[in-house]
Amino acid sequence: METFHWKIDRPLVMGILNVTPDSFSDGGQHFDVASAVARARQMASEGADIIDIGGESTRPGALAVNVDEEIRRVIPVLEQISDLLVSVDTTKAIVAERALTAGARIVNDISAFQSDAGMLPVVRNFGAGVVLMHRQGTPTTMQDNPRYADVVQEVREFLAERITTAVTGGVKKSQIAVDPGIGFGKSVEHNRQLLARLEQFAALGCPILVGASRKSFIGQLLNRPAAERLSGSLATAAWAVLHGAKILRVHDVAETVDVVRLLATLRKVD
Repeated sequence: METFHWKIDRPLVMGILNVTPDSFSDGGQHFDVASAVARARQMASEGADIIDIGGESTRPGALAVNVDEEIRRVIPVLEQISDLLVSVDTTKAIVAERALTAGARIVNDISAFQSDAGMLPVVRNFGAGVVLMHRQGTPTTMQDNPRYADVVQEVREFLAERITTAVTGGVKKSQIAVDPGIGFGKSVEHNRQLLARLEQFAALGCPILVGASRKSFIGQLLNRPAAERLSGSLATAAWAVLHGAKILRVHDVAETVDVVRLLATLRKVD
């Protein structure tokens, strides 16, 4: 299989497909295969560039899912949407290997190769794209009491080190995107600082992914439950694009695509 390289001439929209019963915003909505496939097709028709399928919730407090169950949730859906550009949201090398064999082209690893030592060689051997994300702690504990001296500097240094580890292990830098991990072991203020200083991640030399859609910091800032965070999510998406984000991981694809297209038009120089 040809090695995947991120070639981005405009911001990409990654549609979230949670095949889980317990994700924070849409858990259980697409838990059966037919519903999940239909949702993937709908997001593609709305303009999603990538479908990101995950079989294990990573919401704060979520419990781990075993390998067999994660495979059972993900692979039957992936086999039916392999004509689309699909990323698999997993920290497990076996799940990633099965997904890439079934047609996925990207691994979205929220542990940045730290949870499973086998993940890096899987990505290398398949020539897959990869998203390396920062998190503090694990989903079970990450929001207990996150602390940083300087959250932007610490996250940037972590991602730089993970890029070096990946490249040293045989993954090409052009295969790598980075995610500062909004909401993963961060307070509202930490998330605000990461977004306010997002441009500082450009020096890493990899596309920046931002996944802020419907997250709790938006709810806390606007006093909105998850189902009422569309406007906040779109505002955050627009800010992220204007400050260097190249990939937006979102629930609301059609609306985000409109934001990206309108920004592109407004930014044209006559």
